[in-house]
Amino acid sequence: MIEVEDLNVFFGHGRDEVHAVRDVSFSVADGESFGLVGESGSGKSTVLRALCGLNPHWTGRMTVDGMELKPRRNKAFYKLVQMVFQDPYGSLHPRHTVDRILSEPIAIHGLSDPDGRISRALEEVGLGPAFRYRFPHQLSGGQRQRVAVARALILEPKILLLDEPTSALDVSVQAEVLNLLRRLKRERNLTYVLVSHDLAVVAHMCARLTIMNRGRVVETVATEALDNTEALSPYSRQLLVASKGYDRAAVDQFVDFE
Repeated sequence: MIEVEDLNVFFGHGRDEVHAVRDVSFSVADGESFGLVGESGSGKSTVLRALCGLNPHWTGRMTVDGMELKPRRNKAFYKLVQMVFQDPYGSLHPRHTVDRILSEPIAIHGLSDPDGRISRALEEVGLGPAFRYRFPHQLSGGQRQRVAVARALILEPKILLLDEPTSALDVSVQAEVLNLLRRLKRERNLTYVLVSHDLAVVAHMCARLTIMNRGRVVETVATEALDNTEALSPYSRQLLVASKGYDRAAVDQFVDFE
């Protein structure tokens, strides 16, 4: 469903140019949940933004559902691929009701039956009709992220790009959103690319993951490999130890990987 080959992403020009993603390659099968994992600044979200068309400054080759991607995308692409962003407080317009937020993609793509689509989308993510005319400030963080998921699903895409969809939420709410995403994937046979720095979240959602460091791919492994640290690269083992919480003795043994 997704093929990324030798992806490079740049920011700035001349002496200020930053090479944020370096020769990244991976593939995602139809219906698979695939994880991109790494510490902050490793380039994982930048890969996702290039894939969804938000960052046109890249080189390499990317295909989605057999269609080769160019820096600029058409409407057909956005009916196929949608993205859920990290911060539900920033990704929803604060002065638009939920109804208007969900109506916008329907109007842009000229789809029929907007009322029915909005009602079904809200029901699908566990929000009833009472939420339709509320503003984002009247919703909890988990409810806002459910609206963001509904907005992504309202065009009936095949692929969802998930940029740390639970990291801005309380721990008690994270499981609810992750279980929602798992159910929707099963019911719609969706393909997911999930970006996270939390290995526990990726292990819960994904069968395979690519580990990144400083814009490069370190390795791609099956989730089961996380249980056998000896099978992982030194950087991946260090990332796994770090994800389990602060340990002074472990931190003192960490090394800086270039």
